[in-house]
Amino acid sequence: MSFTNNIKTELSKKSGSKIEYIAELSGFLRNNSVYTKNKICFSTENISVAKKIYIMLKETYDIKVEIKIQNKNTFKKRNNYLIVINKKVPLILTDLCMTDDKLKRLPQVKEYIIDSEDSIRAYLRGAFLARGSINDPKTSRYHMEIITNYKEEGLVLQRLLNNFYLNSKIIPREKGYMIYLKEAEKIGDFIRIINANNAVMYFEDIRIYRDHKNMTNRLNNCEQANTDKVVETANKQIEDINLIINELGIDFIEEKLKEVMEFRLKYPDASLQELSEIITIETNNSITKSGLSHRFKKIENIAKKIKET
Repeated sequence: MSFTNNIKTELSKKSGSKIEYIAELSGFLRNNSVYTKNKICFSTENISVAKKIYIMLKETYDIKVEIKIQNKNTFKKRNNYLIVINKKVPLILTDLCMTDDKLKRLPQVKEYIIDSEDSIRAYLRGAFLARGSINDPKTSRYHMEIITNYKEEGLVLQRLLNNFYLNSKIIPREKGYMIYLKEAEKIGDFIRIINANNAVMYFEDIRIYRDHKNMTNRLNNCEQANTDKVVETANKQIEDINLIINELGIDFIEEKLKEVMEFRLKYPDASLQELSEIITIETNNSITKSGLSHRFKKIENIAKKIKET
């Protein structure tokens, strides 16, 4: 089962107050239904979602709905569940702010449906159950989206999401509009807002693991880059030293530079810091990394003059 279906299955087990049920049903049916004055139909591939809508309708409006199993595509792994409401249709359409009293579609939900934080959470939960999805955090990118057919509804969903500082965006699609989140932290917050607590724990565990892994990779890359730089610098120093020895001989070099040259040839893989510590220990004469760098600069200048002659 996908991560999205896991979330929806978890959400389907949540109970709530009648006010929350009305907000959740409104968020769901406004984004996933077709209707006439006598019938409301919607479908879902998640049987748990179908059962939850059935329960909410029964407890809120004291009606039973018809559930049909559809599977027209023989290659489809999951069934599709068609739910048909044919009782108290005008009441439900107006009560959930799907239409006005004349059964004309309302472009936006009425504010009294979403006038509290719990109701907003419920409405967002219903919209997500209807047409929402979240990438599994194990995949290469973080992404949460809710699809709606109408721009006005999309703007409402964006506003409600951003009430929680989620920085959601909205873009037109070929059919409808997509409201989406890309930031991992914001997606985790959204899952928490709609009360999918188990999914939050899974998401955050994977996110922390990925962040730690990425940090480790960056540190390893940085360490490798530093190692490559140490090797490159040491090889250049050894090249300059060999040039000086071959062209001038080491006896004509001042004692301090001669000492550095001998230790570099003896420890070709040591960094400047390591080499300064080795010289300090073996000669009992303290030399800092900065002092060592200054001496190598003199050696470099000697080699440069030899190359120019």
